[in-house]
Amino acid sequence: MTMDDDLSRIGISLPKHLLDRFDEILNYRGYSSRSEGIRDAIRTYITYYKWMSDVKGLREGVITMVYDHEQRGLLTNITDIEHEFHAIIKASLHSHVSHDKCLEVILVHGDGSQLKALAERLMSMKGVESVKLNTIQIEE
Repeated sequence: MTMDDDLSRIGISLPKHLLDRFDEILNYRGYSSRSEGIRDAIRTYITYYKWMSDVKGLREGVITMVYDHEQRGLLTNITDIEHEFHAIIKASLHSHVSHDKCLEVILVHGDGSQLKALAERLMSMKGVESVKLNTIQIEE
């Protein structure tokens, strides 16, 4: 028996709009079930996590973040985190995407572990919908 044959059942709670959008994508991509789509999403998440683990050395990069600015306390928390990491943040751009959604682009420069730490702190906050870190290594 392979590891994929050893299945575990889980239960999750999702906002209806998120599940509806997920179902649309599954249908468009031809998935046979939600379970297969969720397994694929988890594999992608694990791959991204492994890639993030390899971010080392002097790096230049960009963090893109989408969040709900109506989430209580989120703006204060984002500001506090950005101040904590001020040494690696070179610039940021804030855009109002809709009434309650914002896009923030943060240019960063520094040690890969610090860039990764900043991205992970941002992605762990309630109300943050998406955080992506893209970097290139700087030749010293």
